[in-house]
Amino acid sequence: MNVLFAVHRYGEGISGGAEGACRELATRLVGRGHGVEVATSRAVSYVGWHDELPLGDGDDHGVRVHRLSVIRPRDPERFDRLNRRVTDGYGDVAPELEDAWMEAQGPVLDGYQEWLAANAARFDVVVFLPYLYWTTWTGLPIAGARAATVMHPAAHDEPHLLLPMFRLAARSADALGFFTPEEEALVRTRLGLTDTPGAVTGLGVDPPPAVDVDRFRRTWRLGDDPYLVYVGRLDPSKGADTLATQFAAYKQRRPGPLRLVLVGDPVYPIDAHPDIVVTGFADEATKHAALAGAVALVQPSHYESFSIVLAEAWSHGTPALVQRASAVLEGQCRRSGGGIPYGPYVELEAAIDLLIDNGRLRRRLGDAGRRYGESELSWPKVLDRYETLLAAAVAGRREGVPTAR
Repeated sequence: MNVLFAVHRYGEGISGGAEGACRELATRLVGRGHGVEVATSRAVSYVGWHDELPLGDGDDHGVRVHRLSVIRPRDPERFDRLNRRVTDGYGDVAPELEDAWMEAQGPVLDGYQEWLAANAARFDVVVFLPYLYWTTWTGLPIAGARAATVMHPAAHDEPHLLLPMFRLAARSADALGFFTPEEEALVRTRLGLTDTPGAVTGLGVDPPPAVDVDRFRRTWRLGDDPYLVYVGRLDPSKGADTLATQFAAYKQRRPGPLRLVLVGDPVYPIDAHPDIVVTGFADEATKHAALAGAVALVQPSHYESFSIVLAEAWSHGTPALVQRASAVLEGQCRRSGGGIPYGPYVELEAAIDLLIDNGRLRRRLGDAGRRYGESELSWPKVLDRYETLLAAAVAGRREGVPTAR
């Protein structure tokens, strides 16, 4: 099968759930003998969309990548102003405002629509993710007139999902791919997509690599201190700043050796604290060592469609504390038995105390998470489900789909 992925950013070292999922799926489909290409931007950062990567075609582990220039960088002031107007409307937004907001959000790519119109018919199926960006909104109807299409919303509960523009674009898709049952329920309800075929494919996790926890501890001067770990962008939208603030409050109330290690790209600075260690962007070996040695992973995000780092933590037998406000995170923990959901600070404090004081509980939760990952999240099983989804989209190919405004 010939597959095209259309995504706003793509490449090694680019952090982001949808971007990482796209690269994993694309690379692993090549390993299964499929022909895979990607249409994307030259941007590395979503904050400004500045062109940083080479223009044109390149190869990434067997995936042919087509990079197009961003027409203009994002103007943060204009985007923030329009974003407030859009999100304050609770879905009752004029089409002109929707269009202005989407153009301000970006990334608007030079020649993207023309490239899709000329090339989409070369593929059996064109996959778009996530739902939120211009590349999906404008591209789905164009590709859908020429090839089978799949949309991965990679959605979470946010005001943008109520915008009418996304209902129109989503109806262009021949099939929908979801990473969790909670995401499917949310998207089908919010976008009214009760009849569009779809499947929950999940994402895969490789068996854990060998790690050197002692070296990680030496590098970051942790000694023998117990630590909690967060892995992801250090971004308010991911809850990293709130976690740091809550941990500082915890240490004030519970003095002791416990540390917090933040592993990820510091999109926004975190207030300094003697017991908070910020590693910055880390390679895979460092990330896995951090997960393997932790008392627990803390996942504080309210907005997730699937948390791959949860599955990675479980592969090491490390339990998790997850934000209960995210139905996806709570669902992943409920199905696996590998973690404890928390809500306000008092619940986080109690959960930390419980894990620190009860090694038997830590092991039980970690073992449950490991068993769940081995059973449900192995890449062979995920790719079997994914190939079935792509085949269903091709079989259900529809003509005469709506066009973007």
